Amino acid sequence: MRPLTEPETQALFKKLAAYMGGSLKDLIAPLDASPNADRYVFRLSQSRVFYVRLSLANWATSIPRDGLLSLGTCLGKFTKSGQFRLHITALPILADHARYKLWIRPNGVMPFLYGGNIVKAHVGRWPDDCPEHQGVVVCTMEDIPLGFGITARSMAEARRQDPTGVVCFRQADSGEYLRNEDTLFASG
Repeated sequence: MRPLTEPETQALFKKLAAYMGGSLKDLIAPLDASPNADRYVFRLSQSRVFYVRLSLANWATSIPRDGLLSLGTCLGKFTKSGQFRLHITALPILADHARYKLWIRPNGVMPFLYGGNIVKAHVGRWPDDCPEHQGVVVCTMEDIPLGFGITARSMAEARRQDPTGVVCFRQADSGEYLRNEDTLFASG
């Protein structure tokens, strides 16, 4: 487990900024104002990026690389081409700090959890100022986060769209825990 290099950090922050915006600073800020305050850091292990407390990451250095499968919250992984891909395991962090959220009606929950994109007929509420190709966290009407995606159109354009038009492209959903359970937490 090692700290991220500069290009890896830039790729990670670029992806997270699409969903969080300015609240990205809150992820790495110290937890309190004391001089010995603990903070969260990003660590790389086997191409996967983990979000973990610094004190815990320091303790993990004493564990051999082969024996350490996971530590903290897995945000995603780097592909072989160097691109960063967010995993569904990042949803609790994204949901807490998201700039934009999209709420879907009960009739749209199951199609989304089975891997489908969100159509206008399934949207319950959306932010008015959300631009095109912006990262959004998808929630139920009860404000339970289900996944995240990228808007297909700006919300002003989406209002004029027909009910079967795609509003949000799915990136990840909670159903992935079942569909990809063999590969989601694989060590290789």
